[in-house]
Order: sequence, then C-alpha cells, then structure tokens
Amino acid sequence: MNPLTHFDSSGQAHMVNVGEKPNTHRIAIATGSIRMLPATFDLVEAGNHKKGDVLGIARIAGIQASKKTSDLIPLCHPLALSHVSLQFELDRASHSICCQVQAETTGPTGVEMEALTAVQVALLTIYDMCKAVDRGMVMGDVKLLEKSGGKSGTWVAAK
Repeated sequence: MNPLTHFDSSGQAHMVNVGEKPNTHRIAIATGSIRMLPATFDLVEAGNHKKGDVLGIARIAGIQASKKTSDLIPLCHPLALSHVSLQFELDRASHSICCQVQAETTGPTGVEMEALTAVQVALLTIYDMCKAVDRGMVMGDVKLLEKSGGKSGTWVAAK
C-alpha cells in the first residue's frame, strides 16, 4: 500500500476516492503568526490603519480562502464547510499576531487543508494591508494543531 495517498500504484497523481468513506463530523484547528515592526503592530492594534480594520478584513479573507481551498490545492476535494472561525491574538512583547482557525464539516474527508489555507491567507492579507509601512514582516510557524473525525480519529500536535 502506498503511504502517499495522492499517488496511485504506478506513481501517478490522482484525487483520492472518498466515495465509500462514511460521513463523520470533522474538525481541524491550525495556527500561524506574523511578526512586524512595533509601529506597524501599533497601527493594527489601534485599528486606525488608513486601509481600515486590518484584522476584520483578514478574518473575512481567511474564511473566504477556506471555501476556495479546492480551487487552490489541485487534489483537494471541494467541501461543504459547516463552520469556519478565525481568532487573532496580539502579542505586544514580540510585535506579532497569531491567527488560529477552526474549520468544520460533516463528510468523508478532513478539513485540515481548509484550516491551513485560511491561516495562510489571513496572514497574507495582514501583510498586504501593512506592506506600505513594513515590508519586512515575517510569517511563520504555520501548522496543524489538531484534527478529529474520520477513520484515523483524533490527532493533536506535540507541544
């Protein structure tokens, strides 16, 4: 059995057949962060950036991106998402913003890619809105924190 499920027995890429898999409630939580200059952080935190509410727009962008994941990642299945939420945590000490996304569906395949895509696009949106004042922002530490549902059950990242 090939452990890389997106390749068939002859090594050709294919979309995994999930037609026989049972529908289960599935949840994925992903996170990532963006670090910026103190002055940039102050603009975002105060909510008075001349382009508007940076975090509000990043939240909408992340939700929208989660719904478009299968358009961006070639072998992802289009999913009917039942819930997507984005939370931002501002860390004044490190001048960084952490984005955490929870995505949910009931279906035959997981929502890890939707949660990860939402994190990345939310962080990119923050970068885009703030790049005029800080081109040196650094995005990173994007990862899956946990997933549940399906045959493999629950998985939680090591701390």
